[in-house]
Amino acid sequence: MGRIRTTFIKRKSGELFEEHSDKLSSDFEKNKKILDSVVDIPSKQLRNKIAGAIVHLVKQSKETEVR
Repeated sequence: MGRIRTTFIKRKSGELFEEHSDKLSSDFEKNKKILDSVVDIPSKQLRNKIAGAIVHLVKQSKETEVR
């Protein structure tokens, strides 16, 4: 089993993905840098979790476009 993301991570990543979907990509490193410039996140661990969740959302949205 994998790790479970908290509701806060899911909600924030969804909001940021909707607002900045043109900038965000499926590359985790790029998303971390973009999040640093766009939003003030208090901890590195929280930023990384949000960036990872955004990668997941980007991949999901690409899959639904293909179908």
